[in-house]
Amino acid sequence: MYTDLPADQLAAYTSSQIRPADFESFWENTLAEARSHPLNLTVTAEPTVLATVDVYDVQFNGWNGEPVRAWLRMPHGITEPLPCVVEFVGYGGGRGEPQDNLLLASSGFAHLQMDTRGQGAGWSRGATADGAGSGGPQVPGLMTRGILDPQTYYYRRLFTDAVRSVQAARELDWVDADRVALTGISQGGGVALATAALCPDVRAVVARVPFLCDFPRALQITDAYPYREICDFLSIHRTEAARAQQTLQYFDGVNFAPQAQVPAMFAAGLMDVTTPPSTVYAAYNAYAGPKQITAWPFNGHEGGGPEDDIAAIRFLRKMTAAG
Repeated sequence: MYTDLPADQLAAYTSSQIRPADFESFWENTLAEARSHPLNLTVTAEPTVLATVDVYDVQFNGWNGEPVRAWLRMPHGITEPLPCVVEFVGYGGGRGEPQDNLLLASSGFAHLQMDTRGQGAGWSRGATADGAGSGGPQVPGLMTRGILDPQTYYYRRLFTDAVRSVQAARELDWVDADRVALTGISQGGGVALATAALCPDVRAVVARVPFLCDFPRALQITDAYPYREICDFLSIHRTEAARAQQTLQYFDGVNFAPQAQVPAMFAAGLMDVTTPPSTVYAAYNAYAGPKQITAWPFNGHEGGGPEDDIAAIRFLRKMTAAG
């Protein structure tokens, strides 16, 4: 059932989110700090049962020089560098198993799937801790980790990892460094959107049912998790709402969107209660670069599923073509 704005109102909807005056300098300083650490990229062949795709275990240093894992999946037998798609994972998931998620490599791309620090125990396995003392992956529950200060908020670390993953992709021998694009679904879509703003020289971004967009509206119109985690926190820490909302301003896809210039493909499910369609349209309508969106009237958080897969492959092929 529909629980959000009518379809004809979504096209004109804009968020009430505030963009802090120091938004760009906050991220410039964050990324400069990350660049002060060596990337320490390592690539190790991963034994699998696959015959048409080669898989490599990749590690690089992300936020604060902390190690981040990824899978690199490549079409078997390549003879020249390929365009690369860097993928970010949905909430609670990790990079999964080496034999998972073969569509992009099977479609002719180098595919770097970044692990998600501190997650990877909800629906797919992860291998990256959120800091040396965190003890590794955990079940979902990260939306309020460090939420009372932008410097300590969890997504400052994750978005920094994502930017560093683009750098790692470009240093891989099998990758054409000038033809790197981004993709993600849900949380992955929100991370991809932020990374497109912070890495303005990537070729394109695909953000499907992106999470982490338009926090002011999301916290009012959906009772679904993960947004509900923030509401649960503020129902106990009642006097901290203003501080939490100020922190979220630095991590909202609506505030990254005006900074992003690369061609973008969005997707929304008009029956989605996890990432309500108005929050997706808030980011889409604020997006500065060339853009297109597909809205699926009878779908929820799954969006267009295989139809979105096919559209994304075609879009990414076009955007990462040589020349």
